[in-house]
Amino acid sequence: MNKPLLAALATLAVTGVGVAPAAASSAAPASPASPASSAAPAVRAVSFAGTVALSNCSGSVVRLPASEDDDPALVMSNGHCLETGFPAAGEVVVDQPSSRSFGLLNASGTRVGTLRASKIAYATMTDTDVSLYQLTSTYAQIRGSYGISPLTLDDTRPAAGTAITVVSGYWKRTYACDVDGFAYRLKEGEWTWKDSVRYTSACRTIGGTSGSPVVDNATGEVVAVNNTGNEDGGRCTDNNPCEVAEDGTVTVREGINYGQQTYQIPACFGLDSKLDLSRSGCVLPKP
Repeated sequence: MNKPLLAALATLAVTGVGVAPAAASSAAPASPASPASSAAPAVRAVSFAGTVALSNCSGSVVRLPASEDDDPALVMSNGHCLETGFPAAGEVVVDQPSSRSFGLLNASGTRVGTLRASKIAYATMTDTDVSLYQLTSTYAQIRGSYGISPLTLDDTRPAAGTAITVVSGYWKRTYACDVDGFAYRLKEGEWTWKDSVRYTSACRTIGGTSGSPVVDNATGEVVAVNNTGNEDGGRCTDNNPCEVAEDGTVTVREGINYGQQTYQIPACFGLDSKLDLSRSGCVLPKP
């Protein structure tokens, strides 16, 4: 995992916010990528609306397919972006009070308001790398105050070759590429993630993009949460995740970045967007 926040701040001008393990490389931040002309109409539909900036990462206001307007809204980011620090391997955080604030962006990337959490509904860095904050506002209240709707979590596993955009609310930058494939296991330091999304090389995400929604360009729905990348070719170490195949073969892909799939999340929430890890079909790790 990347360097602690205080150390990262010293090198912010060069690498971005290094607390995010999303490819905090020495490369300069990439400009928004230009999609191929054939995909241009779909890509133009991907905007910053509904994304948020955290103090150290990116995130987004998300809804489940069955969410209703009067449900408390949810903000999704990475487990390693928690204000309390990285959860240990095997640790799952559920219903922990939080008053964290989030800067809400409109379609052009302008900050239009501040949202506040009431609790961390769920967070972990085991099997996946995700945090879900419950807000003090409902979806209807956010739409009424700011004219902004949430992003919807797709409950279907994405396919290789899907055109995607990583949308960073922290940097107000987008990164367009395709789903290159999937890592059976992605190992970084003490953490291991399952069935991770591997991006094609065009998505050169940097520190601070951690927690960004990964949007399917064709549907506008969220299929993953951006979280890491191999900085300098290291093997399975902090900042240098490696892919571990089902037969144990280890592959290192220097400069390649990854996200964690989110299609499993909707099955773990019930009425009023309330977390219920005992629901049928819920495979998120339990405390």
